[in-house]
Amino acid sequence: MSPGGRLLPRVTIGVVGGGQLGRMLGLAARRMGLGFNVLAPGDSPPAAAVADRHFSARLDDERTMRAFAESVDVLTFEFENVSSAALEAASEVGLVRPSPAALHTTQHRGREKVFLRLHGIPTARFRLVGDVSEVPAAVEEVGVPCVVKTAGFGYDGKGQVVIEDRDAVRAAVTALAGAGALVVEERVDLAAELSVVVARGPHGDTATYAPFLNRHVGQVLDVTLAPFTGGVTSWGPVGPAVVAAAREEAERVAARLELVGLCCVEFFLDRAGELLVNEIAPRPHNSGHLTIEAAETSQFEQQLRAVCGLPLGSTVLPRPAAMANLLGDLWSDGDPDLAAALRVPGVALHLYGKSEARPGRKMGHLTATADSVEEAEEKVLRARTALSRARRPAA
Repeated sequence: MSPGGRLLPRVTIGVVGGGQLGRMLGLAARRMGLGFNVLAPGDSPPAAAVADRHFSARLDDERTMRAFAESVDVLTFEFENVSSAALEAASEVGLVRPSPAALHTTQHRGREKVFLRLHGIPTARFRLVGDVSEVPAAVEEVGVPCVVKTAGFGYDGKGQVVIEDRDAVRAAVTALAGAGALVVEERVDLAAELSVVVARGPHGDTATYAPFLNRHVGQVLDVTLAPFTGGVTSWGPVGPAVVAAAREEAERVAARLELVGLCCVEFFLDRAGELLVNEIAPRPHNSGHLTIEAAETSQFEQQLRAVCGLPLGSTVLPRPAAMANLLGDLWSDGDPDLAAALRVPGVALHLYGKSEARPGRKMGHLTATADSVEEAEEKVLRARTALSRARRPAA
């Protein structure tokens, strides 16, 4: 490591987790000339296809995690459901960024909510409970409609039950029996859902993208829009003041976490115009995938720059952009004809190298840029529709 804290050339990055985020981190590392090792269970996770070495192990295997840390110059992760104790063991022999402490806070909804409240960062009204027996009292306190969420191991809407009225409490208690600690949270009357990706270096330097607007279907991200270029103008319910506040709040979250790396702060914007932090992801985020084509520096290169102590890149998006997820449902009647999507001018296709398509599983995404966000959205949705209509028989 150089005197200024920057990692020297011929660096090898280690990524814990072998999914699509790890794969895209690996592709960014390859382009930058960095070595790339991955630790993930299984024989051939998507990230292993672009790695120099694949350590096949459980994500709580402390012994292998230590050996993995010794094989690289800096270790990072692409997934929250990693044992923070295993990362702590790795940090005894190598550099781990973001820190195990930052992961420990953000991988558990209860700890995350308490952290946000402690630092005066606004959230939806919530109550933490030890098990389902406390849910009815918590619902009375928080009010309905509300959402009951498992405290740990939740993503893409997993481990969540919506309670529309008090008659639904019993069903929620049954559905979450044995789930352990829970968060009961008010359901926000949404004007928009936003996400802000921020990178922070080892000396507190930050680079923050303008907010992305997200639309979910079945609690899974469906489409992301990036309407804001250099000069921010109003778009829908989001104006310059909201954009500035979201960026400032995301930077405050990163600073309070003492983050070194990249994180995404998810926001609710309610109909009264109040910004509320929903969740923090201490790694690249699905909504940030469009930065590969649309931004001067992708979120994946930005994470690598941050963990290596290199100067952070520009977060400018020269043109509006849109991204659409491709879920396994598109493969249910045979392989989609990818050429049909690529006939739409200006559309980029990313597939994640997953061997099996399942309903709800993220298999890839499409990105489009255009002169307006409406045009970008129209292009990316037209490409996805074309892909799903034109099929080839499965091999």
